[in-house]
Amino acid sequence: MNEAIAIFQVEARENLELIEQGLLDLLDRPEDRDLVDAVFRGLHTLKGSGAMFGFDALAGFTHHCETAFDRVRKGEVAATTDLVSAVLAARDHMRQLLEDPSGDHGAAGDALLADLERAVREADGAAAPETPKAGATTWRVKFELPADAFRNGANPLALLNELRDLGEAHVVVDTSRVPPLSRMEPTDLHLGWTVTLTTEHGRSAIEDVFIFVMDEMTLSIEAVDAEAAAPQEAPQAAPQAAPQDAPQDAPVQAAAEPAQAPVSAAKPAAVAPAAPAAEPAEAGGAKAAKAAESVRVPADRLDELMDRVGELVIAQSRLSQIAAGGTDVALRAVSEEIERLSGELRDTMMVLRMVPVSTLFGRFRRLVHDLARETGKAIELSTDGESTEIDKTVIERLADPLVHLIRNAADHGLETAEDRAAAGKPATGRIRLSAHQSGGEVVITIRDDGRGIDRDRVRAKAESQGLIEPGAAISDHDLLQMIFHPGFSTAAAVTNLSGRGVGMDVVKRTIEGLRGSIDIASRPGEGSEVSLRIPLTLAIIDGLLVRVGHGRYVIPLDAVEECLELSLDEDLRSRGRSFISLRNSLVPFLRLREMFDTGTPPELHQKVVVVSTGAERIGLVVDQIIGDHQTVIKSMSKLHSGLPTFSGATILGDGGVALILDVGHLVAKGQQQEAQMREAV
Repeated sequence: MNEAIAIFQVEARENLELIEQGLLDLLDRPEDRDLVDAVFRGLHTLKGSGAMFGFDALAGFTHHCETAFDRVRKGEVAATTDLVSAVLAARDHMRQLLEDPSGDHGAAGDALLADLERAVREADGAAAPETPKAGATTWRVKFELPADAFRNGANPLALLNELRDLGEAHVVVDTSRVPPLSRMEPTDLHLGWTVTLTTEHGRSAIEDVFIFVMDEMTLSIEAVDAEAAAPQEAPQAAPQAAPQDAPQDAPVQAAAEPAQAPVSAAKPAAVAPAAPAAEPAEAGGAKAAKAAESVRVPADRLDELMDRVGELVIAQSRLSQIAAGGTDVALRAVSEEIERLSGELRDTMMVLRMVPVSTLFGRFRRLVHDLARETGKAIELSTDGESTEIDKTVIERLADPLVHLIRNAADHGLETAEDRAAAGKPATGRIRLSAHQSGGEVVITIRDDGRGIDRDRVRAKAESQGLIEPGAAISDHDLLQMIFHPGFSTAAAVTNLSGRGVGMDVVKRTIEGLRGSIDIASRPGEGSEVSLRIPLTLAIIDGLLVRVGHGRYVIPLDAVEECLELSLDEDLRSRGRSFISLRNSLVPFLRLREMFDTGTPPELHQKVVVVSTGAERIGLVVDQIIGDHQTVIKSMSKLHSGLPTFSGATILGDGGVALILDVGHLVAKGQQQEAQMREAV
């Protein structure tokens, strides 16, 4: 039972997400009936399944929301902004009732229901007037349920009874899909129905009968003249047409007809060909097979599988090293085959862990809606590049930094409607989230069209905190980077959203913890843009294995632009300036041998590995380039986790350990060295 409840909670969370997305879409399209029906179905499903699994508080609370939204569905009240917002707040309470069913949520629930009732009363006057009924109309309703309808809990008799409740109904059963007895599955549904219904209710009332099965069924509703709609009884089979010794493969008659319905007799068996009747059964089987293509797998099992693949890659590296050191041709062939298979397995595993950023961006629609109500500003969120994929672990750790950046854009960046009008801007402020892949990185950009960053206020605050000397020369890039210092805020007053000087430094630490980088650009009066560059994965990467002194290090291959040779003469000539000329541009470089204090003399022919992050690049001087290496990233120990130069470690084929260089930190250090050199000149 515990496993069943866990499955229910997972599905209920997904249902709540769909309800939230539907409600947010309703804010833009309040007249969209499909959205109204989808939200109502979600509430109804949540209520029913909650009661089934003992979540009585959730079922009871959801019932009130369902009742209120049923009035929207029937056109009695309008889907106003206040009503949708009240249901959104109630949806958050449903999430609490789901996660903590035994908690004391009564007072909060009562307050939310009072707000919902008030919103319904106010929306009652905003509802569109109903079209007066023009007497009874005759409809011909044809429907077929999928073959697995019984297994999914659908009840055709209940649907027929609901149609009868609407008016005078004449039902004719369709047995054309019934297969021969030898090929019949007793749990499958093969019947269809044609109902001639005369009612004063409109088409929407008929559609409501099928609201919970409409996505899977075939339904046709058409108005017909009363005379044309006169029910035509299906021809009765003559007694002699059904001999006692009828073959077993003859299609089965509709013996399971609704007992209470005035159903006319089905067509005789002789007129229903067997071959076409088998097609729907095959189609139903194909649909069932398609539904079975997706399997729900817990995330921790994927993580465990990823760990096993990582260990396999390390073992494969060891095998390759042993094979390369021997003369056994067969062993070398097996080693190459295992290397190929492990590489394919690694790539497949990486694809399994990839999820589109739409799963992350979708969360912020609700955030922007709440921020707009809290700040009193009109805010529009747009997204781009939602199909871009990134590792699920990265997605999980990006959520909080993006929340803070969006809140900052809404509170600090966007102006009030009055200020925007005075500046000649539209009243609605815009925040745009975009993502695209660049090599082995994903670039996520948060852009707003607000007032931009006031450099004078940033400088004044930095000087008051002692971060820079008064009047000191500083580049625009470095000045904007000041906002990432702990306790730094230019807000004039503390609000519920910001102003306390916390958050931006945490954002930067989190991004750097992902081996990423963050940059900011701003134009006064036009807005700001924050760019996050994040690696696609944190598990296994392709690396360039190098040697510095007696130690070996890994440089992420995606950051490598090119490799050059630095002769001993060139090394001596560059002493004191540490620049190399690369296609008519000067590129600063770092001597890793001196940085790591190896105590070894330089090699006769050193190598320069040019690496970059975004538009910035530097050279790293190493003693030897060993080659490419599939790098399984391991976390640093607590003793070494504070070292900014390294982002992790990996185990080599011989059992040794190689540290993974943090390219972002090294590039920043190289650029700082370049700036110091320019100031000295």
